[in-house]
Amino acid sequence: MSTDARINNEPGFVLHTYPFKETSVVAEVFTRGHGRVALIARGARRPASALRGLMQPFTPLLLSWFGKSELKTLHAAEWQGGLVSPQGRALMCGFYLNELLLRLLARGDAHELLYDRYVDTLDQLARQDGTTDYERTPHFERILRRFEKNLLSEIGYGATFDVDAETGAAIDPAARYVFQPERGALRSLGQPGCPVSGQTLIDLAADRFERQATLAEAKVLMRALINHTLGAKPLYTRQLLRDLTELTQ
Repeated sequence: MSTDARINNEPGFVLHTYPFKETSVVAEVFTRGHGRVALIARGARRPASALRGLMQPFTPLLLSWFGKSELKTLHAAEWQGGLVSPQGRALMCGFYLNELLLRLLARGDAHELLYDRYVDTLDQLARQDGTTDYERTPHFERILRRFEKNLLSEIGYGATFDVDAETGAAIDPAARYVFQPERGALRSLGQPGCPVSGQTLIDLAADRFERQATLAEAKVLMRALINHTLGAKPLYTRQLLRDLTELTQ
C-alpha cells in the first residue's frame, strides 16, 4: 500500500500497547489486509477517551488510520464484536500467540490466511471455558501446536516433516530421527538435532495431534524451530505458561 494512504475500517486486533508521550499509546496491531501495523492512538490514556477501552488485546476492531511514516496515526476504532474474549489459561495462551506475531511478523506484510487462523484460534481457546483444569491441557496444546506450525509456514519457515531430508524417502513411523531446522528430518545415528519419532513427524505433516507422544514431541520440536527463527531472545509468555503448569500440577 502507499505510505500516505488513508485506510478505513480495516479488521484488526491489538497485539500490544505501550505509552507514548503523556496521554497517548502506540498500539501494535495485526490486521487482515495490512499485516502488522504500529498506530499512535492519541489521547487514549485519558479517562474520557473513547479509545481507552478499545486498545485491548483480543477485541475485534475496525481500525482506520493514516500517515506517511512507519508509525501511523489512528483516527478511528470501532468494536466489531462476534468473538468471546479468552479467560484464565486460555488468556495466557492468547498472549503467547500475540507475542509470536509481534516477534515473527514484519510490519506491513499482509497475511490474510494467518489472520483468519488467528481469529479461529482465539475462538477455539475461548471455547475451552477459560479453565485452568489440566485435564484440558491436551486441548490447549493441540490448538497451540497447530497455530505455531501454520505461523512458521506462513512466514516462510515451514518445514517438511514427512520426508527424510538426506535420502528423500518417506518417513518410517517406527524409526527414530533428529530434526535440524536448516535441513529437516534425518535418521538419528548420533547426528545433532531435536530427537523425534517417525510417527510424530508423520502426524505433524498430517496435522494430527491425538497421540500423547506426538503432542509431547511436537511441543519440543516446535519450540526448537521457533527458537531457531527468533534467535537468542526468549519468549516471556512461554516462561509464564511453563510456570503456570508447574503451579497447577
